[in-house]
Amino acid sequence: MAKTKHPGKPAPSDRDFSELTHKFKNNIYGTNKGKIREAVLQRDLHAQLEWLGQATDKRILDVGGGQGQLALYLAGLGHHVTVIDISDDMLELARTRAVEAGLCERMHFIHAPLQALDQLNLGKFDLVLCHAVLEWLVEQQSAIDLLKAQLSENGLLSLMYFNHEAHLMANMVYGNFDYVEKGLKVKQKVGLSPNNPIKQTDMTAWLEAAKLTTTQKTGVRCFHDYLRELSKADENFDALLGLELKYNRQEPYASLGRYTHLMLKLA
Repeated sequence: MAKTKHPGKPAPSDRDFSELTHKFKNNIYGTNKGKIREAVLQRDLHAQLEWLGQATDKRILDVGGGQGQLALYLAGLGHHVTVIDISDDMLELARTRAVEAGLCERMHFIHAPLQALDQLNLGKFDLVLCHAVLEWLVEQQSAIDLLKAQLSENGLLSLMYFNHEAHLMANMVYGNFDYVEKGLKVKQKVGLSPNNPIKQTDMTAWLEAAKLTTTQKTGVRCFHDYLRELSKADENFDALLGLELKYNRQEPYASLGRYTHLMLKLA
């Protein structure tokens, strides 16, 4: 299991999560939010990739792979996974888990920002993952171009991002009228609150410019974040997850997910 470091050139306002590693571990990955996200992504990938559960030994790139939950799952299916992340602390947790799972030979870790992709010369990949990264970047459209450049001719890009419209809707439900009136902008950012939620109109334009075609659209957490009583999620999680999976590829629910997951291919 190799680990390399590349400096890259993140924008000054891009977010590095080294200081928030354990907050992510406890407040997101280990919660109902994280469980829903993981179940949705696994379901979507299997639905789009016939080879995923087969011993085909494909090449997968996970950009901003963090603590490696999905990367470990995919390596466990028999594929080679390269994980890139700007946070060395996150990568260290992923490496530890890879050792514990006996997956070292199938994983490669690179400490670098997304912006370093064009300098790393990693070759082409059958699947590129980029989940919950774009909303922390300043140069979002150029990031999509970098991700596209990593795809093989028949490769797929799995892109998940924080949904601006759902962010607005949720804050209206919460009664945060002043925050919405100010355009969802605040002077002091909350620790785990993304910097730059993405509007659907912007994403549509960026994908058209990049010549990427959407093969599947899914909402992630279409219902969970709108519950009046979050305790209901704990009390009957299986029912909630079942309904999320049932409706989250149907409109209007797909567009109300707190995150949007797109599966994309070269046009």
